[in-house]
Amino acid sequence: MSPKEILTHWVEVFNQGDADKLASFYTEHAINHQVANEPVNGKQAIRDMFANEFAAADMVCIVENIFEDGDWAILEWKDPIGLRGCGFFKFEQGLIVHQRGYWDKLSFLRAHNLPIPTE
Repeated sequence: MSPKEILTHWVEVFNQGDADKLASFYTEHAINHQVANEPVNGKQAIRDMFANEFAAADMVCIVENIFEDGDWAILEWKDPIGLRGCGFFKFEQGLIVHQRGYWDKLSFLRAHNLPIPTE
């Protein structure tokens, strides 16, 4: 499958809120760096991150665009409450080795009535 096809399937699994299935898209030593947070290193840590996030907020990814360039796929997304973001995914042998995401963390926390860090 192409990076674009894999990412389309990733979005379907993300919207199921299944951290275990989502982790299966990553290599053992993958990095997920949502730039509003510290990088998360390793498949298990990425799985745990998603499990914690799914438990804290009802998240839905609505695809606006998916672009592909070689081993990279780019996802422009929104959610039902109007938040928007963009993610970059690097693939090797059909698995994600690096993910970087850009979105407004403060708007996300406020929209989901989550605590806002004071630091």
